[in-house]
Amino acid sequence: MFLMEVRHNTHPSQLASFDTAQLRGHYLVENLFQAGEIRTVYSHADRAVLGGAAPLPGKPLRLAAEDPLRSKYFCERRELAIVVVSGKGRVQGDGYEYTLGHRDCLYIGRGTERIEFHADAERTHFYLFSTSSHANFPSAVARYEEAKVARIGSKAGANERTIRKFIHMDGIRSSQLVLGITTLSEGSVWNTMAPHTHDRRTECYLYFDLPPEERVIHLLGEPKETRNLVVANEQAVISPSWSIHCGAGTHAYSFVWAMGGENQAFDDMDPVAVTELR
Repeated sequence: MFLMEVRHNTHPSQLASFDTAQLRGHYLVENLFQAGEIRTVYSHADRAVLGGAAPLPGKPLRLAAEDPLRSKYFCERRELAIVVVSGKGRVQGDGYEYTLGHRDCLYIGRGTERIEFHADAERTHFYLFSTSSHANFPSAVARYEEAKVARIGSKAGANERTIRKFIHMDGIRSSQLVLGITTLSEGSVWNTMAPHTHDRRTECYLYFDLPPEERVIHLLGEPKETRNLVVANEQAVISPSWSIHCGAGTHAYSFVWAMGGENQAFDDMDPVAVTELR
């Protein structure tokens, strides 16, 4: 089964009138990983698609192009990143097979027609993030244990964490897509503080490795009009270009951050001082 939901853009002025259900309906993506299914969300923010594939062992799932894409196959005009957030498995793309472990990343370039997901363990979950593409780049794998690590933050600030960039200008090349994984150290809870915005890029977060009884409080909105979402394991947040994005958890966790938009560099962040938040 393949299900695609469509999410439309929102203006920052709308945020003040949203209640909890409306906030969650616009920005939080729940129930991505349903056994035996592929579920995706098409966001009009930078035309990004995020989703989850949860094949059962021995029952592969094939990625199809639903009507919102207006294409013959999913990657006809798109590029795709895949991250294993639970279990382990294989992805087949036009006759090639890629074996992926926990937190490994696969980039699939534009023009790949047949994409299938195979589970090699129970509860294998593949997180998907896709953007439109105007150039062809070869498919490639980035192993979590082999990725270059940047350690930032501090124990004193409760935000000590490691960042691994997988798809970026100096790693796996892409047309628009940028992706990596951040993992918090034990005892740290903040994933970004002070926060920032990306005026030319939408950023999406998929929180994972969080125990079922724990939660992350994700902050969003303009700096002087903030709101929050309570996020569980393997749920995603769509963060518009005008919104801050940071959060604090009740337990150490990891998250996949992925972006699409005009610029692939990391020098376009607009920092927001904590004293500016409301």
